[in-house]
Amino acid sequence: MRFSTQRQSISRSFSVADFEKKSGSTLGGQRGRLITEQDKINAIQLIQEACDAGAGLKHACDLLELDIRTLQRWKKESSLKDKRCGPITASANKLTDTERARIITVVNSPEYRNQPPSQIVPNLADKGEYIGSESTIYRVLHAEDMVKHRSASRPRVHRKPDELCATKPNQLWSWDITYLLSDIRGVYFYLYLFLDIFSRKIVGFDVFDKQCAEHAAFVVSNAYVAESLREGDLTLHADNGGPMKGSTMLATLQMLGIIPSFSRPSVSDDNPFSESLFKTLKYCPQYPSKPFSSVEAALIWVVAFINWYNNIHQHSGINFVTPAARHAQLDKKILSKRTLVYEHAKQSNPNRWSKQIRNWMRVDEVYLNTKRTNRKSAE
Repeated sequence: MRFSTQRQSISRSFSVADFEKKSGSTLGGQRGRLITEQDKINAIQLIQEACDAGAGLKHACDLLELDIRTLQRWKKESSLKDKRCGPITASANKLTDTERARIITVVNSPEYRNQPPSQIVPNLADKGEYIGSESTIYRVLHAEDMVKHRSASRPRVHRKPDELCATKPNQLWSWDITYLLSDIRGVYFYLYLFLDIFSRKIVGFDVFDKQCAEHAAFVVSNAYVAESLREGDLTLHADNGGPMKGSTMLATLQMLGIIPSFSRPSVSDDNPFSESLFKTLKYCPQYPSKPFSSVEAALIWVVAFINWYNNIHQHSGINFVTPAARHAQLDKKILSKRTLVYEHAKQSNPNRWSKQIRNWMRVDEVYLNTKRTNRKSAE
């Protein structure tokens, strides 16, 4: 009863309107801004007047949208001057509006609109151009709501089989078969792909209407001759499918002097390079939206894809050079040129660079099914 009477007395003697009229404005409206020393003094005096008139401290603070602890801190401080340094200034290396507009223009151009920043940056570097790092381009794209993310599949954790290492082309290959949809339900075409793990170049391929060891032996024999290999030069890794372990295929490998290597049964990620290649194939913008009408139609599309993949696509696993360039040992020259471009860019605008330039060093060793935690297998 006493509390209710007190509140009515306070409301009559010190209404919200009177309180805000005396204070000029509520402090809550200044949230996030600098509060002047005079405003703090006025708030302390007004709250004290309200309390002297019989108001509760919390009620008086609420009228000014001020926290009690803030008021207590102000009373304890020797100086009420705001200790913040003033308005936040822009960073010295912040992109200008012109630079941001340039990035947006480049990534939306016909040449680059189907490429991620990880492909755009090295392509521009090869042309002697630099518009920003990958992270900078991504920040601009996120700010413009131009990034659409597809979550990656969570990798399965397994103990890897024996480790294999490639230090040059035609030393370690990987191969597998993937399905291609036909326009007849339940009928598929089968793409056989042989990949050089060191260079990521597709060295052999063909499309058939069924899976069998005879077709696999035919494709690997043609690739062996095309790459001018000799007995004992090559190790060929595959999974445990029927065509991989068929008698015709194994006899062909023995005749050619190719050392076979196999994944563990029922473990798909023991052959990561081929799996990664198939995902690239089926997720690329050129992949047709409709099924293939025939083996010949599928083969025509595959030939076009392989030409793009080997000669145009810059692979992330080999520091963004094309598989064909790396297979021909041209990647050292390309990566050295990129290093010079970045060094020149850093010298031209050193404020933009807080650390060293991007690492364009050549990948000299590629491991398959590595057991060492400080190495990477396929991307």
